[in-house]
Amino acid sequence: MSTSTTAIPPVLAEVVRSGFVEGHHRGSLVVLAADGSVELALGDPAAPVFPRSSNKPMQAAAVVRAGLDLSGERLALAAASHSGEAFHLDLVRKLLAEHALTADELQTPPDLPLDPAEAETYLAAGRVRDKVTMNCSGKHAAMLAACALNGWDRVGYLDPAHPLQQLVHSVVEDASGERVTAVGTDGCGAPLMAISLTGLARAFRHFVLAEPGSAEGRVADAMRTHPEYVAGTRRPDTWLMREVPGTLSKMGAEAVQAVALADGRALAFKVHDGSARALGPVLARSLELLGVDSPVVGRIGHAPLLGGSAEVGEIRATF
Repeated sequence: MSTSTTAIPPVLAEVVRSGFVEGHHRGSLVVLAADGSVELALGDPAAPVFPRSSNKPMQAAAVVRAGLDLSGERLALAAASHSGEAFHLDLVRKLLAEHALTADELQTPPDLPLDPAEAETYLAAGRVRDKVTMNCSGKHAAMLAACALNGWDRVGYLDPAHPLQQLVHSVVEDASGERVTAVGTDGCGAPLMAISLTGLARAFRHFVLAEPGSAEGRVADAMRTHPEYVAGTRRPDTWLMREVPGTLSKMGAEAVQAVALADGRALAFKVHDGSARALGPVLARSLELLGVDSPVVGRIGHAPLLGGSAEVGEIRATF
């Protein structure tokens, strides 16, 4: 009989209902000091992961490197997992029109707004799943615009061998300081580059410390100046970037999160079971370890469990 030597990931959060621990969320986490050294490592942050939408700042930097002159809200939207609020959808359509593109060219899967409240309103109005409504439509619109500018194939813009996706590959490696170990397909259909959590934290640190006017610096500035376009009015990434000046924050599917503070301190983690409900408590505790002292930390970390309409427990960090 063979035995595995793979270490069991540590518990990052526990589920407590009526004083009884009914579940655990395990994962890996890394915290970097301002000089980029590893200050805390839990689990195996050196192992490759798919950062999912936490890669979006790097994808946005690639379209800037490709010559696309985006700024402000438009560049923030290029790095977004937007909530599907009206102002998000309006700007996606404007961005397409400004570059003589149509929504039909988007290769995002038709979807409902990511924000549950927006989805309810959207459905109540009799609308159906749409390519523009999908949370990655801003990124895809920017990718198409970069292709139009350079005369690159627009039909195959999601092929990993496409010039734009090769540029994304280069940005990911440059920013993280490590080689991409695997290429997959994200939920929106775009190529997805695997790096370690340590590399992801270093990438975010690279962005906040980037030279003004560089592709990375422009993306970081746009995201921090217009955080509501990166996420939405009811989203932790928006709250954090708005309330802690200079912070860059981006979540990803399957419970991935990366954050960098203005001075270069950074963190990245992944909850291994992919449960988004553990993101807030783990993120809040990680921010506390970075010394962030702001009311937004408590707001992000509040993850109550309900029994009927009463609060009977919580999901809480364990480290």
